Amino acid sequence: MERTSLSIDGMSCGHCVAHVHKALAALPGVHVDDVAIGSATIHYDAGAATPEDIAKAVSSAGYNVREQRTAGAPGA
Repeated sequence: MERTSLSIDGMSCGHCVAHVHKALAALPGVHVDDVAIGSATIHYDAGAATPEDIAKAVSSAGYNVREQRTAGAPGA
């Protein structure tokens, strides 16, 4: 599992948080750890989803990924 932290532009309210959470959770192999205004942290199976897939999901929800930092999960 990979861990990714996203910086997301365009989020301003709880509805935005819910919309991004739903879009990320719909991706196969993705576990959403946290979504807050302007950010999200997830774990994902690199065999099921790519960083590009993750960015596209956020984009399709109407927001822009400004920065994406990925690292292997602890103990991986």
